[in-house]
Amino acid sequence: MKIFLSFLQSNQQHPIAAYSFWEYYIKNGIEEAGYKWIECQDVDWAKGLVSQSEEDFDNWKSASWEKTLSYVKENRPDLFLSYLYPEQVDKQAIQEIKKLGILCVNFFCDNVRLFKKAPKAFDVFDLNWVPEQKAIPLYQQAAIPCINLPMPMWIEPKYRTPTSVELDVLSFIGSKDIQRQLFFEKLLELNPIINLDIYGSGWAANAEELSFPRQSAFKKLTNQFHFLSKHGIKPYLNKLKFSSLNPPISSSLKSKIKGKPNFENYIKITRQSKITIGINRYPSFNYPLHQPNTYSRLRDIEAPMLGACYLTEWTYGMDELYDLDTEILSYITIEEFQEKSQRLVKDKQLRVSLRSNGQKRALADHSIPASLRKIIK
Repeated sequence: MKIFLSFLQSNQQHPIAAYSFWEYYIKNGIEEAGYKWIECQDVDWAKGLVSQSEEDFDNWKSASWEKTLSYVKENRPDLFLSYLYPEQVDKQAIQEIKKLGILCVNFFCDNVRLFKKAPKAFDVFDLNWVPEQKAIPLYQQAAIPCINLPMPMWIEPKYRTPTSVELDVLSFIGSKDIQRQLFFEKLLELNPIINLDIYGSGWAANAEELSFPRQSAFKKLTNQFHFLSKHGIKPYLNKLKFSSLNPPISSSLKSKIKGKPNFENYIKITRQSKITIGINRYPSFNYPLHQPNTYSRLRDIEAPMLGACYLTEWTYGMDELYDLDTEILSYITIEEFQEKSQRLVKDKQLRVSLRSNGQKRALADHSIPASLRKIIK
């Protein structure tokens, strides 16, 4: 099996959210499955997510698909596997690839967060790899072929047994957003002395932020009109509320912030923390600030796969991924998080059992090789 990859590969750094890990995971997962991956090195797929003029984007898209078609026709893979946003899809190019007898599958992982309807652009694919169970009805309603499979995650074999070292701390790794900040502020009100470390970008006062050119008043007004037309009045009103809300981080929360870890420490913290925390709520103008929506993240596969003692926020489909009593634990409210985290801190045997059982389940059922076998079947 030879798989052509269009999975956000790039030979340079771009000012966009982290993306390079997808290439690392999917390539290693394909190799572990016993398959071969190929790619067109002349195409910078991540560049398609960079903010640029409409003309520049059109030029990037045209050149990228022209090179891709030429490469695919010459190398004839069995499967075209992509991670493409709707605007990156060239339907005519995909149809030409399909005419060659090559199956085309697209992965996309922010369906719940970004879409109210499955994008029309995705109906050209033979199959859509959808990790959020909540998003499956969107594809079914649009009659777009899809398969619900876990986020593609791969870890080195040396990390595939639980660690014998345990740090006396609860840890969270993830970038700052308003929902995560509100979660931890409330948690610290309930338990001011909790032994908690928070890692990730955006939390520290001196955190680097991407800078964007200032917009004219006309441009701002145009953007607001487009947002209102696309999302409706309630999300627009929520947007106005969110935009005016920028609460400072409390001193108690600041004391828990530890910076952004490198890759090695990221793995160490995840594996060795007494409890590794997952938060599945997210900021969205479609939901009230204090009633956020949730969906399962990559962390829900990654942390158990690394052998973490994992306590994550429940969301729809979580009980299909794990046994929520013996493999991981979940919570709905912050009060429930407080109760279960305290129970875990006191019960070492339960922590050991969760580490072992969660890791075995993730490696057996949620690995990239397991997902590829289901896609190909």
